[in-house]
Amino acid sequence: MRILISTDIEGVAGVFHAEQARPGNPEYERARVWMTAEANAAAIGALDGGATEVIVNDSHGGFRNILSHQLDPRVRVVQGKPRRLGMMGGLEEGCDGVMLVGYHSRAQGRGILAHTINGFAFSRVFINGQELGEAGLYGALAGEMDVPVLMAAGDDVFIAENQGLLPGTRWVQTKSAHGQGSGVSLSQQQSCEAIATAARLALGERAALRPMRIAAPIECRLQVQTTALADLFCLWPTLERIDGVTLRFTVESMASAIRVLNSLSAMSYMLR
Repeated sequence: MRILISTDIEGVAGVFHAEQARPGNPEYERARVWMTAEANAAAIGALDGGATEVIVNDSHGGFRNILSHQLDPRVRVVQGKPRRLGMMGGLEEGCDGVMLVGYHSRAQGRGILAHTINGFAFSRVFINGQELGEAGLYGALAGEMDVPVLMAAGDDVFIAENQGLLPGTRWVQTKSAHGQGSGVSLSQQQSCEAIATAARLALGERAALRPMRIAAPIECRLQVQTTALADLFCLWPTLERIDGVTLRFTVESMASAIRVLNSLSAMSYMLR
């Protein structure tokens, strides 16, 4: 049984400020250690629960955050970009379940460091009329490949937003959000212990879970942060502009929608 663990940083215990998620400063160097520890806890829990192979996907920022030498030696690591499947890189190897560690609330949500894919560029993302954050987008991508989300860890707002999308998923609350940059967190030891236990138990519940499905065709309605970004993105011929900051495109699959969104995210760096 092969399990993919997709690991972000904003939902990790102890992370509250953008500097902790941004390379080039001491706070980030500490936070990446915590991120690695939570990924490793999920990996060990999955292996203890019966997984025969675990792949950890480094899914934050430049996708080069995980300290691979601190992971269990049985684990393989996906790092670097670009990737066709983004935060689900590794699924193409054939996986039986996904776990989300360090995930966060969607853009315009009230969770800690809330955003969707690119906080500079994207304000809100709707798929077939339903607003989604990264867990919903990538949970649907996994579901399209017939892979369920077994376990997810992050703050209380992240959990509340996604429980309805991912019924049966086992949840770990690493912290409570009091605002965009404040809240109450578990200690790293408590968080890692809770994640390891949830990962182990989730393996036993896998047979009862159903993957998240969104029927094709996929219509994405995207609200961006500025009209300048809308100007830039609409250079792409297949994007339709609805108003000053709202765009729309239609594709045949969630995999294609993710590729378009990640390409637009990359384009946005022209305006930084």
